[in-house]
Amino acid sequence: MVWVPLGPQRTERLIWLHTPSNKSPKMSLEWLVAWGWSLDGLRDCVATGIQSVRDCDSTAVVTVACLLVLFVWYCYHVGREQPRPYVSVNSLMQGAEAHGLQNGFAYCQAPECVRCTHEGLNQKLYHNLQEYAKRYSWSGMGRIHKGIREQGRYLSSRPSIQKPEVFFLPDLPTSPYFSRDAQKHDVELLERNFQTVLCEFEALYKAFSNCSLPQGWKLNSTPSGEWLTFYLVNQGVCVPRNCRKCPRTYRLLGSLRTCIGNNVFGNACISVLSPGTVITEHYGPTNIRIRCHLGLKTPSGCELVVGGEPQCWAEGRCLLFDDSFLHTAFHEGSAEDGPRVVFMVDLWHPNVAAAERQALDFIFAPGR
Repeated sequence: MVWVPLGPQRTERLIWLHTPSNKSPKMSLEWLVAWGWSLDGLRDCVATGIQSVRDCDSTAVVTVACLLVLFVWYCYHVGREQPRPYVSVNSLMQGAEAHGLQNGFAYCQAPECVRCTHEGLNQKLYHNLQEYAKRYSWSGMGRIHKGIREQGRYLSSRPSIQKPEVFFLPDLPTSPYFSRDAQKHDVELLERNFQTVLCEFEALYKAFSNCSLPQGWKLNSTPSGEWLTFYLVNQGVCVPRNCRKCPRTYRLLGSLRTCIGNNVFGNACISVLSPGTVITEHYGPTNIRIRCHLGLKTPSGCELVVGGEPQCWAEGRCLLFDDSFLHTAFHEGSAEDGPRVVFMVDLWHPNVAAAERQALDFIFAPGR
Protein backbone atom coordinates (compact mmCIF):
# COMPACT_ATOMS: atom_id res chain seq x y z
CA MET A 1 0.00 0.00 0.00
CA VAL A 2 1.37 3.44 -1.01
CA TRP A 3 0.28 6.46 1.07
CA VAL A 4 -0.21 9.66 -0.93
CA PRO A 5 -0.47 12.85 1.17
CA LEU A 6 -3.68 14.77 0.55
CA GLY A 7 -2.23 18.15 1.51
CA PRO A 8 0.83 19.93 2.91
CA GLN A 9 2.73 18.21 5.75
CA ARG A 10 2.69 19.52 9.33
CA THR A 11 6.22 20.91 8.98
CA GLU A 12 5.22 22.84 5.87
CA ARG A 13 2.26 24.34 7.73
CA LEU A 14 4.42 25.36 10.66
CA ILE A 15 6.95 26.99 8.28
CA TRP A 16 4.04 28.85 6.61
CA LEU A 17 2.83 30.12 9.96
CA HIS A 18 6.29 31.49 10.84
CA THR A 19 6.88 33.26 7.51
CA PRO A 20 6.79 37.06 7.51
CA SER A 21 4.05 37.05 4.89
CA ASN A 22 1.56 36.09 7.58
CA LYS A 23 0.14 39.50 8.48
CA SER A 24 -2.72 38.55 10.83
CA PRO A 25 -1.76 39.84 14.29
CA LYS A 26 -5.16 38.96 15.78
CA MET A 27 -4.84 35.28 14.88
CA SER A 28 -3.43 33.11 17.69
CA LEU A 29 -0.46 31.08 16.49
CA GLU A 30 -1.04 28.41 19.13
CA TRP A 31 -4.64 27.99 18.12
CA LEU A 32 -3.75 27.56 14.46
CA VAL A 33 -1.13 24.95 15.29
CA ALA A 34 -3.59 22.99 17.43
CA TRP A 35 -6.22 23.29 14.72
CA GLY A 36 -3.84 21.94 12.08
CA TRP A 37 -2.88 18.99 14.27
CA SER A 38 -6.55 18.23 14.99
CA LEU A 39 -7.47 18.19 11.31
CA ASP A 40 -4.49 16.00 10.49
CA GLY A 41 -5.39 13.58 13.27
CA LEU A 42 -9.01 13.39 12.12
CA ARG A 43 -7.91 12.88 8.53
CA ASP A 44 -5.51 10.12 9.52
CA CYS A 45 -8.17 8.39 11.64
CA VAL A 46 -10.78 8.46 8.86
CA ALA A 47 -8.30 7.30 6.24
CA THR A 48 -7.12 4.45 8.46
CA GLY A 49 -10.68 3.36 9.18
CA ILE A 50 -11.63 3.38 5.49
CA GLN A 51 -8.54 1.45 4.53
CA SER A 52 -9.15 -1.11 7.32
CA VAL A 53 -12.66 -1.77 6.08
CA ARG A 54 -11.39 -2.09 2.52
CA ASP A 55 -8.79 -4.61 3.65
CA CYS A 56 -11.40 -6.41 5.82
CA ASP A 57 -9.25 -5.81 8.86
CA SER A 58 -10.35 -8.23 11.58
CA THR A 59 -9.85 -5.67 14.36
CA ALA A 60 -12.29 -3.22 12.76
CA VAL A 61 -14.88 -5.92 12.15
CA VAL A 62 -14.67 -7.11 15.76
CA THR A 63 -14.98 -3.53 17.01
CA VAL A 64 -18.14 -2.89 14.95
CA ALA A 65 -19.64 -6.19 16.11
CA CYS A 66 -18.97 -5.33 19.76
CA LEU A 67 -20.63 -1.94 19.35
CA LEU A 68 -23.72 -3.55 17.82
CA VAL A 69 -23.95 -6.06 20.67
CA LEU A 70 -23.67 -3.26 23.23
CA PHE A 71 -26.40 -1.28 21.46
CA VAL A 72 -28.77 -4.26 21.40
CA TRP A 73 -28.10 -4.94 25.07
CA TYR A 74 -28.80 -1.29 25.96
CA CYS A 75 -32.13 -1.32 24.08
CA TYR A 76 -33.17 -4.52 25.85
CA HIS A 77 -32.20 -3.12 29.25
CA VAL A 78 -34.18 0.10 28.71
CA GLY A 79 -37.20 -1.81 27.41
CA ARG A 80 -37.45 -4.12 30.43
CA GLU A 81 -36.71 -1.44 33.03
CA GLN A 82 -39.40 -1.33 35.71
CA PRO A 83 -40.91 2.05 36.67
CA ARG A 84 -39.96 3.52 40.00
CA PRO A 85 -42.57 3.33 42.77
CA TYR A 86 -44.64 6.47 43.27
CA VAL A 87 -47.64 7.43 45.33
CA SER A 88 -50.78 6.06 43.69
CA VAL A 89 -52.80 8.49 41.57
CA ASN A 90 -55.92 6.76 42.85
CA SER A 91 -55.15 8.21 46.29
CA LEU A 92 -56.06 11.60 44.83
CA MET A 93 -59.66 10.56 44.72
CA GLN A 94 -60.03 8.85 48.10
CA GLY A 95 -63.32 9.46 49.85
CA ALA A 96 -64.17 11.89 52.57
CA GLU A 97 -63.82 9.26 55.26
CA ALA A 98 -60.06 8.91 54.67
CA HIS A 99 -59.15 12.60 54.71
CA GLY A 100 -61.97 14.34 56.52
CA LEU A 101 -63.17 16.11 53.38
CA GLN A 102 -66.66 17.51 53.01
CA ASN A 103 -68.26 15.69 50.04
CA GLY A 104 -64.74 14.87 48.86
CA PHE A 105 -64.36 18.35 47.37
CA ALA A 106 -63.08 20.73 50.09
CA TYR A 107 -59.35 21.02 50.70
CA CYS A 108 -58.15 19.09 53.72
CA GLN A 109 -55.22 21.49 54.33
CA ALA A 110 -52.95 18.56 55.26
CA PRO A 111 -49.41 18.90 53.81
CA GLU A 112 -49.12 15.12 53.32
CA CYS A 113 -52.34 14.91 51.26
CA VAL A 114 -51.50 14.08 47.64
CA ARG A 115 -54.63 15.84 46.37
CA CYS A 116 -53.48 19.11 47.93
CA THR A 117 -49.75 18.71 47.17
CA HIS A 118 -49.45 19.43 43.46
CA GLU A 119 -45.64 19.15 43.30
CA GLY A 120 -45.60 15.41 44.00
CA LEU A 121 -48.66 14.94 41.80
CA ASN A 122 -46.96 16.60 38.82
CA GLN A 123 -44.00 14.24 39.14
CA LYS A 124 -46.30 11.21 39.21
CA LEU A 125 -48.35 12.38 36.24
CA TYR A 126 -45.25 13.13 34.16
CA HIS A 127 -43.84 9.70 34.97
CA ASN A 128 -47.10 8.08 33.82
CA LEU A 129 -47.05 10.14 30.60
CA GLN A 130 -43.50 9.02 29.85
CA GLU A 131 -44.49 5.39 30.46
CA TYR A 132 -47.40 5.79 28.05
CA ALA A 133 -45.23 7.42 25.36
CA LYS A 134 -42.60 4.68 25.70
CA ARG A 135 -45.23 1.99 25.16
CA TYR A 136 -47.21 3.78 22.45
CA SER A 137 -46.33 7.20 21.03
CA TRP A 138 -45.80 10.89 21.79
CA SER A 139 -48.08 11.73 18.86
CA GLY A 140 -51.00 13.92 19.93
CA MET A 141 -49.65 14.39 23.47
CA GLY A 142 -48.85 18.11 23.13
CA ARG A 143 -51.67 19.45 25.30
CA ILE A 144 -51.31 16.75 27.94
CA HIS A 145 -47.54 17.31 28.12
CA LYS A 146 -48.05 21.06 28.38
CA GLY A 147 -50.74 20.64 31.03
CA ILE A 148 -48.67 18.31 33.22
CA ARG A 149 -45.48 20.35 32.97
CA GLU A 150 -47.29 23.56 33.96
CA GLN A 151 -50.05 22.11 36.15
CA GLY A 152 -49.08 24.08 39.24
CA ARG A 153 -49.32 27.38 37.37
CA TYR A 154 -52.63 26.46 35.76
CA LEU A 155 -54.27 25.44 39.03
CA SER A 156 -53.00 28.46 40.96
CA SER A 157 -53.73 31.10 38.32
CA ARG A 158 -57.17 29.96 37.19
CA PRO A 159 -60.03 32.41 37.81
CA SER A 160 -62.13 31.57 40.84
CA ILE A 161 -65.13 30.70 38.67
CA GLN A 162 -63.34 27.63 37.20
CA LYS A 163 -60.63 25.88 39.20
CA PRO A 164 -60.40 22.08 38.85
CA GLU A 165 -58.73 20.63 41.91
CA VAL A 166 -56.65 17.82 40.39
CA PHE A 167 -55.94 18.17 36.65
CA PHE A 168 -56.47 20.98 34.14
CA LEU A 169 -56.08 20.29 30.40
CA PRO A 170 -55.19 23.57 28.63
CA ASP A 171 -56.75 24.95 25.45
CA LEU A 172 -60.16 23.30 25.91
CA PRO A 173 -63.19 25.45 25.07
CA THR A 174 -64.78 26.41 28.36
CA SER A 175 -68.40 26.99 29.29
CA PRO A 176 -70.51 26.30 32.40
CA TYR A 177 -73.17 24.50 30.35
CA PHE A 178 -73.06 22.53 27.08
CA SER A 179 -75.75 22.02 24.48
CA ARG A 180 -77.27 18.61 23.88
CA ASP A 181 -75.36 18.40 20.58
CA ALA A 182 -72.05 18.25 22.45
CA GLN A 183 -72.61 14.50 22.93
CA LYS A 184 -75.75 14.03 20.86
CA HIS A 185 -75.67 10.23 20.52
CA ASP A 186 -75.32 9.55 24.23
CA VAL A 187 -77.84 12.22 25.23
CA GLU A 188 -80.49 10.76 22.91
CA LEU A 189 -79.75 7.22 24.07
CA LEU A 190 -80.12 8.18 27.73
CA GLU A 191 -83.37 10.01 27.10
CA ARG A 192 -84.84 7.06 25.15
CA ASN A 193 -84.11 4.85 28.17
CA PHE A 194 -85.55 7.27 30.73
CA GLN A 195 -88.34 4.90 31.80
CA THR A 196 -85.88 2.01 32.23
CA VAL A 197 -83.65 3.97 34.61
CA LEU A 198 -86.67 5.41 36.47
CA CYS A 199 -88.21 1.97 37.07
CA GLU A 200 -84.99 0.57 38.50
CA PHE A 201 -84.62 3.61 40.75
CA GLU A 202 -88.16 3.21 42.09
CA ALA A 203 -87.48 -0.44 42.89
CA LEU A 204 -84.37 0.62 44.82
CA TYR A 205 -86.15 3.45 46.64
CA LYS A 206 -88.80 1.13 48.01
CA ALA A 207 -86.14 -0.38 50.28
CA PHE A 208 -85.80 2.88 52.23
CA SER A 209 -87.02 3.02 55.81
CA ASN A 210 -86.98 5.68 58.48
CA CYS A 211 -84.41 3.93 60.62
CA SER A 212 -81.61 2.79 58.31
CA LEU A 213 -79.85 3.47 55.00
CA PRO A 214 -80.19 0.59 52.51
CA GLN A 215 -77.04 -1.20 51.43
CA GLY A 216 -75.25 0.41 48.49
CA TRP A 217 -76.40 3.95 49.20
CA LYS A 218 -74.01 6.64 50.43
CA LEU A 219 -75.00 9.59 52.61
CA ASN A 220 -72.98 12.72 51.72
CA SER A 221 -72.30 15.58 54.10
CA THR A 222 -74.35 18.73 53.48
CA PRO A 223 -75.13 21.89 55.51
CA SER A 224 -78.79 20.93 55.50
CA GLY A 225 -81.02 18.13 54.29
CA GLU A 226 -79.88 14.79 52.82
CA TRP A 227 -77.89 14.04 49.68
CA LEU A 228 -77.80 10.33 48.78
CA THR A 229 -75.89 8.62 45.98
CA PHE A 230 -76.06 5.08 44.58
CA TYR A 231 -72.93 4.40 42.50
CA LEU A 232 -72.74 1.97 39.60
CA VAL A 233 -69.27 3.25 38.66
CA ASN A 234 -67.22 5.07 41.29
CA GLN A 235 -63.98 6.76 40.20
CA GLY A 236 -63.53 4.44 37.25
CA VAL A 237 -64.33 1.25 39.19
CA CYS A 238 -67.52 -0.75 38.74
CA VAL A 239 -69.50 -1.49 41.92
CA PRO A 240 -70.72 -5.07 41.18
CA ARG A 241 -73.26 -5.33 44.01
CA ASN A 242 -75.01 -2.14 42.92
CA CYS A 243 -74.83 -3.02 39.22
CA ARG A 244 -76.63 -6.29 39.89
CA LYS A 245 -79.52 -4.29 41.36
CA CYS A 246 -79.75 -2.12 38.22
CA PRO A 247 -78.81 -4.51 35.38
CA ARG A 248 -80.54 -2.64 32.55
CA THR A 249 -79.11 0.70 33.60
CA TYR A 250 -75.64 -0.83 33.80
CA ARG A 251 -76.01 -2.28 30.29
CA LEU A 252 -77.08 1.15 29.13
CA LEU A 253 -73.74 2.55 30.30
CA GLY A 254 -71.97 0.07 28.03
CA SER A 255 -73.86 1.45 25.04
CA LEU A 256 -72.68 5.02 25.58
CA ARG A 257 -69.86 6.07 23.25
CA THR A 258 -68.30 8.77 25.42
CA CYS A 259 -68.85 7.49 28.96
CA ILE A 260 -65.65 7.73 31.05
CA GLY A 261 -65.27 4.28 32.51
CA ASN A 262 -61.54 3.60 32.62
CA ASN A 263 -60.05 6.38 34.74
CA VAL A 264 -60.58 7.92 38.16
CA PHE A 265 -62.59 10.83 36.75
CA GLY A 266 -65.42 8.58 35.55
CA ASN A 267 -68.59 8.12 37.64
CA ALA A 268 -72.15 6.93 37.13
CA CYS A 269 -74.72 7.11 39.93
CA ILE A 270 -78.24 7.94 40.99
CA SER A 271 -78.26 11.17 42.97
CA VAL A 272 -81.11 12.00 45.35
CA LEU A 273 -81.73 15.35 47.08
CA SER A 274 -84.39 15.46 49.78
CA PRO A 275 -86.46 18.64 50.28
CA GLY A 276 -84.53 21.33 52.15
CA THR A 277 -81.11 20.12 50.95
CA VAL A 278 -78.33 22.51 49.93
CA ILE A 279 -75.03 21.22 48.50
CA THR A 280 -72.03 23.37 49.38
CA GLU A 281 -70.43 25.19 46.44
CA HIS A 282 -67.45 23.21 45.16
CA TYR A 283 -65.25 22.48 42.13
CA GLY A 284 -64.88 19.18 40.32
CA PRO A 285 -61.46 17.55 39.90
CA THR A 286 -60.91 18.16 36.16
CA ASN A 287 -62.12 19.90 33.01
CA ILE A 288 -61.68 16.89 30.68
CA ARG A 289 -65.22 15.69 31.34
CA ILE A 290 -68.82 16.84 30.97
CA ARG A 291 -71.22 15.84 33.71
CA CYS A 292 -74.59 14.69 32.39
CA HIS A 293 -77.75 14.70 34.56
CA LEU A 294 -80.76 12.77 33.28
CA GLY A 295 -83.78 14.06 35.19
CA LEU A 296 -85.80 11.25 36.81
CA LYS A 297 -87.87 13.21 39.35
CA THR A 298 -87.68 17.00 39.21
CA PRO A 299 -90.17 18.77 41.48
CA SER A 300 -90.44 22.54 41.53
CA GLY A 301 -88.05 24.49 43.73
CA CYS A 302 -84.96 22.56 42.57
CA GLU A 303 -82.06 24.32 40.91
CA LEU A 304 -78.50 23.78 39.68
CA VAL A 305 -76.14 26.77 39.60
CA VAL A 306 -72.88 26.44 37.61
CA GLY A 307 -70.51 29.39 37.27
CA GLY A 308 -73.21 31.65 38.63
CA GLU A 309 -75.74 30.59 35.97
CA PRO A 310 -78.91 28.81 37.25
CA GLN A 311 -80.65 25.98 35.41
CA CYS A 312 -83.54 23.63 36.24
CA TRP A 313 -83.81 19.92 35.53
CA ALA A 314 -86.62 18.38 33.49
CA GLU A 315 -87.85 14.81 33.70
CA GLY A 316 -86.62 12.67 30.83
CA ARG A 317 -84.18 15.35 29.64
CA CYS A 318 -80.41 15.60 29.95
CA LEU A 319 -78.59 18.61 31.35
CA LEU A 320 -74.86 18.89 30.50
CA PHE A 321 -72.42 21.03 32.48
CA ASP A 322 -68.72 21.40 33.28
CA ASP A 323 -68.34 20.63 36.97
CA SER A 324 -64.83 22.15 37.11
CA PHE A 325 -66.75 25.43 37.44
CA LEU A 326 -67.89 26.47 40.90
CA HIS A 327 -71.31 24.86 41.28
CA THR A 328 -74.01 24.03 43.77
CA ALA A 329 -77.49 22.48 43.84
CA PHE A 330 -80.45 22.82 46.15
CA HIS A 331 -84.00 21.59 46.70
CA GLU A 332 -86.26 24.23 48.26
CA GLY A 333 -89.49 22.32 47.74
CA SER A 334 -91.77 20.95 50.44
CA ALA A 335 -91.87 17.41 51.81
CA GLU A 336 -94.98 16.75 49.72
CA ASP A 337 -92.98 17.43 46.54
CA GLY A 338 -90.71 14.46 47.17
CA PRO A 339 -87.00 14.18 46.35
CA ARG A 340 -85.15 15.46 43.32
CA VAL A 341 -83.60 12.48 41.51
CA VAL A 342 -81.15 12.46 38.60
CA PHE A 343 -79.05 9.78 36.92
CA MET A 344 -75.53 11.22 36.71
CA VAL A 345 -72.95 10.08 34.11
CA ASP A 346 -69.51 11.54 33.33
CA LEU A 347 -68.86 11.93 29.59
CA TRP A 348 -65.71 13.01 27.76
CA HIS A 349 -65.38 16.68 26.88
CA PRO A 350 -66.10 16.81 23.11
CA ASN A 351 -62.78 18.56 22.38
CA VAL A 352 -60.60 15.90 24.00
CA ALA A 353 -59.20 13.90 21.05
CA ALA A 354 -59.26 10.10 20.87
CA ALA A 355 -55.48 9.84 21.35
CA GLU A 356 -55.70 12.10 24.40
CA ARG A 357 -58.52 10.02 25.88
CA GLN A 358 -56.43 6.87 25.55
CA ALA A 359 -53.45 8.54 27.21
CA LEU A 360 -55.55 10.02 30.03
CA ASP A 361 -57.10 6.60 30.70
CA PHE A 362 -53.56 5.26 31.09
CA ILE A 363 -52.27 8.14 33.23
CA PHE A 364 -55.29 8.22 35.54
CA ALA A 365 -56.10 4.50 35.56
CA PRO A 366 -57.63 3.34 38.87
CA GLY A 367 -54.96 1.96 41.16
CA ARG A 368 -51.97 3.55 39.38
